[in-house]
Amino acid sequence: MMHLIVIILLTLLAVTAVLIVRMRGLFPAVMLGGIYSFIGAGWMLLLDAPDVAFTEAAVGAGISTVLMLGALSLTTPHESRRGSQRQWLAILVVVATGAALILATLDMPAYGDPQAPAHTHVAPEYLHESKKATGIDNIVTTVLASYRGFDTLGEVFVIFTAGVGVLVLLRRSRRDEEDAS
Repeated sequence: MMHLIVIILLTLLAVTAVLIVRMRGLFPAVMLGGIYSFIGAGWMLLLDAPDVAFTEAAVGAGISTVLMLGALSLTTPHESRRGSQRQWLAILVVVATGAALILATLDMPAYGDPQAPAHTHVAPEYLHESKKATGIDNIVTTVLASYRGFDTLGEVFVIFTAGVGVLVLLRRSRRDEEDAS
């Protein structure tokens, strides 16, 4: 029975993804994106990953949908042609950031390398000592909630800051358009 439910959820995910790509309107696409995240959260919950499911439901179905709806309410249906001079600067920044990220990956161990430091030093400690140290059965929950609690809090703060930044930028650009007309 569980396999049937997982197959149904995966089918719903695929159908929703196709609908999002084929959608013409932005509002229905945003709403379908929230539905996609919610279905994904349910699928992850069935796979015994409640912490990942909770994060997907909160961030994917909740915060992201609200931010996109907020962005839609602050934009106009017409495309702006201003800012083409800054377009080259944006492209340069994106290319430089991509090059830096690629350069940083050259120093990483090979994918799946059993001798990588994470596999020889960190993982054995988490696997053997986490239940004794925290009293939590699920190792993923132990890592996210106990060992990486401040890191997870920092990620939430970054997402919140990004959302506020997007809202401020959209508000300012809408005010600029009102002043121009």
